[in-house]
Amino acid sequence: MKILGISGSPTKNGNNEKAINDFLEIFSKKKFEVEKIFLSQYKINPCLSCGVCDKQKKCFQQDEMTKLLPLLENADAIIVSSPTYFGGVSGQLKSFFDRTILLRRNGFLLKNKIGGAIAIGHARNGGQEYTIQNIHTWMHIHGMIVVGDNNHFGGILKTPIKKDKEGLKSVKDLANKICETLKKFNPPLVP
Repeated sequence: MKILGISGSPTKNGNNEKAINDFLEIFSKKKFEVEKIFLSQYKINPCLSCGVCDKQKKCFQQDEMTKLLPLLENADAIIVSSPTYFGGVSGQLKSFFDRTILLRRNGFLLKNKIGGAIAIGHARNGGQEYTIQNIHTWMHIHGMIVVGDNNHFGGILKTPIKKDKEGLKSVKDLANKICETLKKFNPPLVP
């Protein structure tokens, strides 16, 4: 089974990329196949809401998003991490989310995939729950199965994340909940 981790931060080697790496390491140890998308490495144009993808089954914009759509489509579970910018996701992640409309319009290609969210802010109550709500909204619109961390909405971290023991526990709990959920849907395939 494939687990895809997405860092929605424009910062290379920042907290979101570290969180995704830590998260995916849990799955690697459990013998899952893991892939990652770090938006800091890609240039993605915003959606123009032109409707071309509804008629032609592809986006007319030929940017790096064309490389990323198949990774989403082939994943069994998708975990998204975002910094908290003014109580929501980063602009880069919002552009990425908007461009996935192609997958929805062409048969709900993310439907029934397991989804989880991580948000990172500078304070314990820095808007992370609203950021997670933004991520969950994107997942619900695609028909995904949204999973929390057993207590709340997902992984909630404050910077610097390596010192946030409570937040790191929420990320670990989210990973374990996703494993449990995958087992319920695909018992013979899960280690």
